[in-house]
Amino acid sequence: MAQSQSDPIAYEQSAFQAGLHSARPPFTFQSSQWEAMAEKTLSAQSWGYIHGNAGAGQTYQKNLAAFSRYSIIPKRLVPSRKDENGNELFSDTTTTVLGEKLRFPIAIAPIGVQKIFNPAGEVAAAKAAASVDIPYTLSTASSTSIEDVAKANGSGTRWYQLYWPSRKHNDITISLLNRAKAVGYTALFVTLDTYVLGWRPSDMDNGYNPFIHADRIGVELGFTDPVFRKKFKETHGIDIGETPDHEHSDIGDSVGQAAQEWTKIVFPGHSHSWEDLEFLQKHWDGPIVLKGIQSVDDAKKAVEAGVQGIVVSNHGGRQQDGGVSSLGMLPRIVDAVGDKLEVMFDSGVRCGADIMKALAFGARCVFIGRPYAYGLAIGGEDGVRHVLRALCGDLLMNMHLAGVRSLGELSRDLLAKEDDLF
Repeated sequence: MAQSQSDPIAYEQSAFQAGLHSARPPFTFQSSQWEAMAEKTLSAQSWGYIHGNAGAGQTYQKNLAAFSRYSIIPKRLVPSRKDENGNELFSDTTTTVLGEKLRFPIAIAPIGVQKIFNPAGEVAAAKAAASVDIPYTLSTASSTSIEDVAKANGSGTRWYQLYWPSRKHNDITISLLNRAKAVGYTALFVTLDTYVLGWRPSDMDNGYNPFIHADRIGVELGFTDPVFRKKFKETHGIDIGETPDHEHSDIGDSVGQAAQEWTKIVFPGHSHSWEDLEFLQKHWDGPIVLKGIQSVDDAKKAVEAGVQGIVVSNHGGRQQDGGVSSLGMLPRIVDAVGDKLEVMFDSGVRCGADIMKALAFGARCVFIGRPYAYGLAIGGEDGVRHVLRALCGDLLMNMHLAGVRSLGELSRDLLAKEDDLF
């Protein structure tokens, strides 16, 4: 890839150089404005889906507030690191996550139904991620097939996120895993907190559940799955692959019926057990990461289960209301298991300083969720790429100005709790 695509400092300078000719960037660099811009672009239903939260939104608010409770303490007169020729360099942000060497400790979080934000959907996001060396995590709720996203992602690092069907549908689970393995997804992320969709008032106000409409938007992975298609044909006599899309057809037609059946399979309503993880370990030969860990006890159980990583996450506040903030639980979980498996993080990240704080608390990798979805809504592939490059630049500059020369120098000593300063 071109250096300009992956070098955030060059990206910053390109904006200034363009300004010499009275040109302005097509997208704002102000991360606090991405949300409002996306709202103006999206329909009420699509906006309600991506911005909505569980219940009264308490968990969501806590996620955001947690970052404001901690402030970065910069160090001064710290000489920059140098290359072998003595040239001074910016901070080293390279790391290794799940055996993959990354330029930045950042990854794309799994978000489903991306075509409701932009017609290009997951293809645009996967292309953008690959162009800036950021891993892409594909959701089981994707509106684009496993195979088509892999093709779009090319040589990029990609991971697969599983919404785990019940034991009754183990054959479908195996099919999904085999499809992902066959096209280069190297790690399996198992979401634990979404065996049923949360209580989401905004979606209910809009009467909108993207997974049950008579189209393929929320169920493309099912409609392209050979095992599900075979079962549906045996039961109903209809080959889903031969059924045309009818976005406005009655929910009772075959497409709508298939959509609702698939939705019940991937959101079965009840949780698996810790013992069930053995099934996934038997059928997936790469790293397995449990997404949705919020307690020290569960983190310890993950170690006992023999998985390779966890994501400290509350689904961005979209599932459990009144819950703990992810950032608040992160240091406790890192202290308990950080030397035994890879601890990753998401929920509430909006800027480079947020990423830096999560890393200082011990996260190995930080997942970006809503911000890149906003970028997708605003500008498709270019919008996602812009958000990712801006966040990488924001992180890099914050580290450099704080006197942090590498990720290894990040620690809790760099953070102060604001309440303790007064």
